[in-house]
Amino acid sequence: MADDVTDPLEIRPGYQLKRAAAAAMSDLNDRLSVLDLRQVDASVMLMIQAEPNVIASHIGRVLDIKSANMVPLLRRLEERGLIEKVPLDGKSHGLHLTAAGETIMIEANAILDRFETDLMERIPAEHREHLAPALRAIWHSDT
Repeated sequence: MADDVTDPLEIRPGYQLKRAAAAAMSDLNDRLSVLDLRQVDASVMLMIQAEPNVIASHIGRVLDIKSANMVPLLRRLEERGLIEKVPLDGKSHGLHLTAAGETIMIEANAILDRFETDLMERIPAEHREHLAPALRAIWHSDT
């Protein structure tokens, strides 16, 4: 009888988006857990990989991570030997991947690529090219 219960929220796009994002991020975190990484760790490391010497505040702005949360996140990655701080000027430090960080990112990028492929394959082919622009329209509507 419980299977007959309808979900009145299912018709609401915001609810659908929330559920889809939660399911996708849960899947991604499960996949990254084999590297003892979370999605946020991989995102930060991708930013550092793409832009060596990037400063923490820039990563925080791009990924919408508060400074109070960024400090322990970076400390954890640094303690694992995956990133290092490099002095840029008198007060700023750039971030670099260590050799261990570069190695783990080879595996993380493979996991991310497979995740993205699997995610897109779940979407009907006729909707795939519209998904990213539609999500960006929602995401960037307040800027």
